[in-house]
Formats: sequence, structure tokens, C-alpha cells
Amino acid sequence: MNDPALHKLFTNQKNLERILDNLQDGIIAHDLNRRIFYFNRMAEKITGFQRDDVLGKDCHTALGGPLCGKSCSFCSEEPGLTDHSEYTINITTKSGESRKLEMSATMMRDENEQNFGVLASFKDVTTLFHLSVRAKEVTSFGNIVGQNHKMLEVFQQVINVAPYDYPVHIHGETGTGKELIAGAIHEESRRNGAPFVPINCGALPEGLIESELFGHVKGSFSGAVRDKKGRFELAQGGTIFLDEVAELPKHVQVKLLR
Repeated sequence: MNDPALHKLFTNQKNLERILDNLQDGIIAHDLNRRIFYFNRMAEKITGFQRDDVLGKDCHTALGGPLCGKSCSFCSEEPGLTDHSEYTINITTKSGESRKLEMSATMMRDENEQNFGVLASFKDVTTLFHLSVRAKEVTSFGNIVGQNHKMLEVFQQVINVAPYDYPVHIHGETGTGKELIAGAIHEESRRNGAPFVPINCGALPEGLIESELFGHVKGSFSGAVRDKKGRFELAQGGTIFLDEVAELPKHVQVKLLR
């Protein structure tokens, strides 16, 4: 787009209002006396206040309190804002709801470089803030790392199932951390004082699978020179994790179910 077209776009008041009203950030502007003269649609949505509620009013009182959270130098007796200012504040919306906002304010100047007011943009980061707090609370599962919403859902499922003494089916692609999740369930359960025994069923020696899982007594077969506890007995009172259980022979799977 050439310069004349840009000039026409941004100097036409209606065009400028359309642009500001379609932004995803709230926009508020006030003069040097702190009287609000612009309030866009997203500002209405975030704060709950309508333009008619705030236009022409002091920015410290129009919204039930300073939107700047007294972080802007315009709160002083001799207001001024020489530099760009960014800060995070808590506000109360018109409906009484508490929200956290990220603010960015800058001085507006005319063609003679004279200050004539302040333009501030803000976005609602309440949900992001709560997610970040929640992530710090629920990612303390051993060596598991992950703070996106999908991992938060997994961690919440861990918390939900850990109190119960029932089998849990964990499924996922190879390398996605199924054993880590099983260990996390164990650590969050009342069984965490007893052993956590992981078994890679696909790696058990053929012919010794039942012995490895259930144990044997001395002389029960050739080579059984002493009694041996099976993995299930070793996990008594704790948790056993059967990885690749589908690799076990069918008759062994039947015994597991029993």
C-alpha cells in the first residue's frame, strides 16, 4: 500500500475507529486532565463498562478505580509520562469480577510534538495467569515436564485416579512417558510407601514369563534351585506397571486377569 493510501486510511476518523474497534486489545485514551475520550469495543468487553459510562469522565473514577493501578505517573499531582510504560494490574469489572490485565501506556503527541494525552492498550491475561499457577502446582510429578493444556489434563487425570485401588489403563505411542505417568500415579497414591515395580512384558525371557511374574518354589522346574518371589509379590502393597502387556502369551494374560 502506498503512502497516500496509508495517510488516507489512518487520517479518516471512521476508518481509524473501525481499526481500533477490531483490535483484540482494549484501547483507552484520555487527555492531560485524565478525561477519557476514547474507549474501544474490546475495552467494553474486558471491563464490562460501556462507552457512555466512561467518556468524558476522569480515568481514576470512571471505572470504579484507576485502571492504571496507580502505576502511571498521571496519578501524581503533576502528571507526566515521558516513556513507554508496561505493567500488570488487577481490576474489578462492572459486574464485580476480578480480572488481571497487562497494560501498555504511551504519551500521545500532536504534529508539534506537544503532549496532548495518553493512549493505553490492555489485554485480559486472567486465564493465562491461572493456568500458569495451576501448571506450577500440578507439574511436580517427578521428572515429568509439561505445562500446556493437554499435559494439565493428563496431570489432573493422575490426581483423579490415584486415590483408588483399581487397575488403570495407560495408552500412548512408544516414548510418550507411560511409565512416568504410572510412577506419578503411584507417588500420588496412598501406596507410595511401598514399591513401584515396572515390568517390560515384551522383554521377559520366553519360558520364564510365569516364573518372573508369579515366582516359583525350589524344585518346581529344572534350574529352580531356590525359592524366588515373583514381580507381583515384590510389588505387594505398592504398584505394578505392566508395559507392553499385549506381548504376553494369551494364557498368561488370562492368569493376570484372575
